[in-house]
Amino acid sequence: MKGAMQKIQRFGGAMFTPVLLFSFAGIMVGLSTLFMNESIFGEIAADGHIWYRIWYMIQEGAWMVFRQMPLLFVIGLPIGLAKKQNARCVLEAFVIYVTFNYFLAAVLQFWGPMFGVDYLAEAGGTSGLAMICGIKSLDTGMFGALIISGIVVWIHNRYFDKELPEWLGIFTGSSYVVMIGFFVMIPVAFVFAGVWPKVQAAIYTLQDLFKASGTIGVGLYAFCEKILLPTGLHHFIYAPFTLDSAVVPGGIEAYWALHLNEFANSTLPLKELFPAGGFELFGNAKVFAPIGITLAFYTTARKEKRKQVLTLMIPAALTAMLTGITEPIEFTFLFIAPVLFVVHALLCACINAVMYMAGVSGAFGNGLIAWLSLNWIPLGKNHWQTYVIQVIIGLAFSMVWFLVFRFLIKKFNFLTPGREEDNMETKLYTKKDYKEKNAAKEGSSYAEQILTLLGGKENIIDVTNCATRLRVNVQDESLVRPEIEFKKIGAHGLSVNGKAVQVIVGLRVPKVREEFEACL
Repeated sequence: MKGAMQKIQRFGGAMFTPVLLFSFAGIMVGLSTLFMNESIFGEIAADGHIWYRIWYMIQEGAWMVFRQMPLLFVIGLPIGLAKKQNARCVLEAFVIYVTFNYFLAAVLQFWGPMFGVDYLAEAGGTSGLAMICGIKSLDTGMFGALIISGIVVWIHNRYFDKELPEWLGIFTGSSYVVMIGFFVMIPVAFVFAGVWPKVQAAIYTLQDLFKASGTIGVGLYAFCEKILLPTGLHHFIYAPFTLDSAVVPGGIEAYWALHLNEFANSTLPLKELFPAGGFELFGNAKVFAPIGITLAFYTTARKEKRKQVLTLMIPAALTAMLTGITEPIEFTFLFIAPVLFVVHALLCACINAVMYMAGVSGAFGNGLIAWLSLNWIPLGKNHWQTYVIQVIIGLAFSMVWFLVFRFLIKKFNFLTPGREEDNMETKLYTKKDYKEKNAAKEGSSYAEQILTLLGGKENIIDVTNCATRLRVNVQDESLVRPEIEFKKIGAHGLSVNGKAVQVIVGLRVPKVREEFEACL
């Protein structure tokens, strides 16, 4: 089970590689839309002027990321999943994916009616067809790209190093992988021709379902996306919405970017123009939550540590608010007090639901930089009232975060930054810290963890025990970690008298001593 989870997490992380490109592309689309707006820049933004043509050219380049999204996932997945020669695997994935689409196009050309596909229809819209690398094929979107790329990665990992007879040496390596992939894609193309039109029909039904779910659907979606963050499975929640056709063709980010001019020039309410934008509101928590969390950490910290807390929290909060990168703050919850993270996920669901009820919609998945370029600036003229409401609601929720977190921290004495004992470092924790902590819990026995906190086996002179205590003499008592860290792993306490250390374990101490000696 653990191995399967690690593979899923690795897949999710690999899937995220192309997503890193979307922020910059989105910003450039937003800026170019702004500079091509005649109501702001006047005649120079009119079609035919050199100003317009320059920004049109820039916008066309920026749209590449959204128009070629499946291809990006095809070549991005091997970067994270190939066990050897990643660059070769990227080339193989590209070649085999294009080959697959040529096969699929031929299948639809001759047998399309049998599979319920009108291959003579124009690509796009509800035809189920799309132009992929110049090939008129089924619109399999991100999922099709990931499936084909995943098959290629499997073939690559298994057969790339396959030894062939010397006279067949020209077919080794990437040639062998592509050769296998070529023949595998023939039945795969038939399978997709038979199955994918039914998947598309299900997606259209799903779109209608989510659109009808309204506020409840938006809140539930936001909670699931956030609560699954520690597992890495949150990619599988938001990706079908933001990057694929779960609610709008092509995904929310691409659809919003491609229709930005239309939305900017309309005076209709944003929620009416783009109801799917409710599923792209999770950036609200990234912008407004850090304000309340920073205040909660500051006001609950010891007075002598408050300045240090601000030094830590202000850069982390600004990073989250500007770029949408919330890792140091959220993983600090997970490391110190997972309860705070659960509450945080619930508040994320609430803020998204309330925002949507108030009419906020758009591409608000990241921080303020993306908000300005993709929402506030290009749409501000006709929709500024909605954005004022958004800020008012957001600041109100900042206060909610502050009050709730302050209450919980003081009520349960959570050791958030600034509340640690004197000999503990005041710091924020990262995903790496969180994973290492879990690895220690899962991969190390209780005795191994005690040994680590005592300074390692080189620091142990001898060990005995009484009814409830593990008695240890150490070489250097300064290497022994503080009592609070022993309590975190389940010990009842710690007594240090020079080099004589006693770890209060309880009645299971004989078994712990046996394991402890085995570690030594």
